[in-house]
Amino acid sequence: MGKYSYIKEEAYEGNLLLPKLNLVLFTWGNVSVADHKEGVFAIKPSGVPYDKLTIESMVIVDFEGEVIEGNLRPSSDTPTHAVLYQHWNDVNSIVHTHSTYATAWAQSQLDIPIFGTTHADHTTSDIPCAPPMSDEMIKGDYEYQTGFQILNILKEKKLNHKEMEMVLVGNHAPFTWGESAIKAVYNSAVLENVAKMAYLTRQINPKAPKLKDALINKHYERKHGANAYYGQK
Repeated sequence: MGKYSYIKEEAYEGNLLLPKLNLVLFTWGNVSVADHKEGVFAIKPSGVPYDKLTIESMVIVDFEGEVIEGNLRPSSDTPTHAVLYQHWNDVNSIVHTHSTYATAWAQSQLDIPIFGTTHADHTTSDIPCAPPMSDEMIKGDYEYQTGFQILNILKEKKLNHKEMEMVLVGNHAPFTWGESAIKAVYNSAVLENVAKMAYLTRQINPKAPKLKDALINKHYERKHGANAYYGQK
């Protein structure tokens, strides 16, 4: 199947999960999978419906966003993925969707508050929303600059990308990432559900307090701490 069949297959399978998990409509999202040793990643072709995808239709590009292998145009979000891979050599997959609730928070330009233990099972902080980019950045290389929006908001909030594997881009939509396509898509599903629960919480009680630190730490540590005991060994 070719030199890069292993990342093409993983990217293909990751992309097929997006409609199955109700994270996308039509062609509104993409999954990429990287091989840092080779300096390339596989990504969904632009505008191709999920039910028309094949393993061979995945496009291979380098970390500069240049096509290395494939006959189709890669996702328009390819430059964003490329920027993140350039900066994060421990991230092997990136997901972008326009899932309803996460996108609604992004359009509201608000962080998603940490209201409950479901949120704390995955991260100890509010999920950050990067501010909309300047007009000058929009007029330039828009998708490339989106990558820096993500890097900059994590830096501003003093968040590590391994502990906060999800972000909102203001007026745009969510991005998530992880060590594999399965994990990155999982993070997208988590983000969408946490966004929905936070929205409903605000509707029920506009003055709902954030989760207290003791519960945040307990739930995060029992899954991710040195003495984690959630799940099977």
